[in-house]
Amino acid sequence: MLSQDLTGKTALVGGSTQGIGLASAQAMAAMGARCILISRNEEKLKRAVSTLPANHGQQHGYLVADYSNPAEVKSVVEAFVANNTVHILINNSGGPAGGPITAARPEDFLAAFNQHLICNQVISQAVTEGMKQAGYGRIINIISTSVKVPLQGLGVSNTIRGAVASWAKTMANELGAFGITVNSVLPGATSTERLETIVNNKSAKTGKDKDEVEKEMLAEIPARRFGKPEEIAAVVAFLASPAAAYINGTAIPVDGGRTGSI
Repeated sequence: MLSQDLTGKTALVGGSTQGIGLASAQAMAAMGARCILISRNEEKLKRAVSTLPANHGQQHGYLVADYSNPAEVKSVVEAFVANNTVHILINNSGGPAGGPITAARPEDFLAAFNQHLICNQVISQAVTEGMKQAGYGRIINIISTSVKVPLQGLGVSNTIRGAVASWAKTMANELGAFGITVNSVLPGATSTERLETIVNNKSAKTGKDKDEVEKEMLAEIPARRFGKPEEIAAVVAFLASPAAAYINGTAIPVDGGRTGSI
């Protein structure tokens, strides 16, 4: 049986103080990985690190950096990799604010582009040389099912997520020969603070009760329920493992069957 053991591997996990990012770190830590969380809030990072399993003797840690400032992210990550090899990179960051694309300002696109694609780029550039030397690398991007079918009311997000998916596929083609895979996980409606914000915004704009908004969203999901962060994390952790070595350049929806494409 192919191994899913991550003992001896170091994972750098973005947006990891809550939701899918934290659940992914917890899942990989349980598989033996040393997890380094990166986010902007140090107090939340400390609390998140304290929840990570360390049954394999790992020394987990964190880096403080604000994804709205790619130069800061680049500096912090480069300082870390100067003395550490990152084998697994989870690119993850909070989604852009909702709203129709016709109402979006140019600066909204630029901010989202910096937070998502540019930060993914500078972090990936910082860690890939170590991955090449180790002969092992996993870059996993948490994006959205909107790269398959654009979602209503998420104009900026749809645009930037699509750019990240194309970036990831291109990088997969370039890095595959070095034992490095690049894949994207596309969460559907998942019970996180992000989903709560989307529901509240829809409720405010339509005048509908939040329960009614949720009922309408659930009707679009064949599973008839929202996902759990740990269900997304299970796919992330598998893609990070040796068992997933021949999976490269994919974008995998984890959405209870909602996405209307093959």
